[in-house]
Amino acid sequence: MSKKIYCIASFEAKEGKEEELLETLQALEPMTLREDGCIQYTVTKHIEHPNAMGKSYPIVFNEIWQSQEAFELHCNKPYITNFFETHCVDKDGLVKDFNVCVYTDEIN
Repeated sequence: MSKKIYCIASFEAKEGKEEELLETLQALEPMTLREDGCIQYTVTKHIEHPNAMGKSYPIVFNEIWQSQEAFELHCNKPYITNFFETHCVDKDGLVKDFNVCVYTDEIN
């Protein structure tokens, strides 16, 4: 297997802040796409669909990385740590709640 890393990072904006959060997240895309090991880094918005009845936060990053090392380097970039500190941790940030999950395609 390829040992790629797949990250799903989902966000719920504070009331009235969804568009501002979406724009803030979209601004991260160009920098991240230039990083070594980034295969995909796309911010998406939830849509209603009759065949997809699961629960989700309204804004989701779909990420694919060539390796765990590339993903770790990304996570420690100042602009990424600043985003999480400013918008997810700080009480005055744009994010009400978030969930970040990481997966691999390596099957033992």
